[in-house]
Amino acid sequence: MKPGLLVFMFQKRCRHGTRHQDDKRSSSSKNTGAVYPYLAKEQAMNWVMELGVQGLHALLQLFMHPFYYAGILFILLQYRRQIAFERKLFSTKLHSLLSETWRTVLWGWIGGIAASVVMAGVGATIDPDAVILIWLISLLLILIRVRFLCWAYAIGVIGVLQAIVLAVPALQDSSASWAWFTAPLLAVNMPSMLALIAILHLVEAMLIRRQGARFGTPMFFESKRGKIVGGYQLQGFWPVALFLLVPVQNGGVGPLPWTPLLGGDLWNSGWTVIGFPVMIGFTEMTMSRLPKEKVKVSSNWLVLYSAALLLLAGMTALWPALTAAACLLCIAMHEALIAYSRWDEAKRAPLFVHSSKGLKILGILPGSPAEEMGLVVGEIVHKVNGVPVRTKQELHLAMQQNSAFCKLEVLNLVGESKFLKRAVFSGDHHQLGIILAPDQDALYYAEEKQTSIWAYFRRKPAGLNNNKRNSESM
Repeated sequence: MKPGLLVFMFQKRCRHGTRHQDDKRSSSSKNTGAVYPYLAKEQAMNWVMELGVQGLHALLQLFMHPFYYAGILFILLQYRRQIAFERKLFSTKLHSLLSETWRTVLWGWIGGIAASVVMAGVGATIDPDAVILIWLISLLLILIRVRFLCWAYAIGVIGVLQAIVLAVPALQDSSASWAWFTAPLLAVNMPSMLALIAILHLVEAMLIRRQGARFGTPMFFESKRGKIVGGYQLQGFWPVALFLLVPVQNGGVGPLPWTPLLGGDLWNSGWTVIGFPVMIGFTEMTMSRLPKEKVKVSSNWLVLYSAALLLLAGMTALWPALTAAACLLCIAMHEALIAYSRWDEAKRAPLFVHSSKGLKILGILPGSPAEEMGLVVGEIVHKVNGVPVRTKQELHLAMQQNSAFCKLEVLNLVGESKFLKRAVFSGDHHQLGIILAPDQDALYYAEEKQTSIWAYFRRKPAGLNNNKRNSESM
């Protein structure tokens, strides 16, 4: 064999061996690269499954919580009282007890899930005993005013009490008779609680903007000049179902895939999910704005309040000495919102009063001819069957001119005329379902001051006063 041929065969074999080794390395590299995504995917699936197990445990924990059912009972009492007011003032109801209750519970779940997702990024450190303590303080506070059911007040009170206990070493004795109260009190993580209140009020702002006008009940009030005027009581509460990721020292799941803002190294030991109920809600009244305008203003202020509380939560996490001041501000700012709302109402002219243009619409009965015709709260009934109307008596006389058909000229919210017509049937409401603003002969008017929880248990609606002017005329 020629030497050149041997050299050629040797080079070819070397090239083939090198190519074979490169193919093996490439195949090994591909297999190794394929393992890592598989491992990451498997870890993610395990984490999701563990989250599901912990979530089911938290769901059972929520349903076993007696305060959740206490919250639903409060919602039922609230709507029962609201319907009693409507029957007393208008001889009919504008809301359905069961329909409004289940809708409120449903939105409480939607708001709770939204708050839980946000809090998973913020971080929360809360003990089940602390939840019970907060609820007990809230239940004591609503004996004074129903609006004190809001957790902003309970958390504020707890923060101040915690600062007092920390300032007096003798009160921290774990063997003392009062340790049943001070132990859970000291266990409350105030930065987490302030952050939770901030997120809950952000959710509340969303719910108010979405549902607040629906909760409105037309009311008769006494103005600052002593005249009876129309207005709205806007009161809504939601039993929120919260599912919070919390750090645990022993027995929890491994580290989270992310690091929450609050809690720091506590999350390295493990985590779990706890479920518990929270009540959020608002109480407003307006005589100078449409309900949809009032709830928009209220929700905007609540967003600012939430931002301020988040700032306070961050400050107390960095400087714990500010806790007491932050908790006092939590209450003070909430009260300031209410005081500002009342001041704003007092300086504005009443909206729901009759004028020389016609009769102001205060409310519309659901499912009534007025709703079918497209009448809106705040509009003015100018003419009925071609006859100008300025009083209820003139309205009734004008409608009697044609008992089978009705033509309306209505001034809309911008003052433009719109013309409506409809056949009138025997079962229709005598005013087509229109609730008019009151005149000075109204039998009752509502008190502006808020009541305690005891008013919700009375059979007769507490908070309504007899119109003395009407009594004297009779």
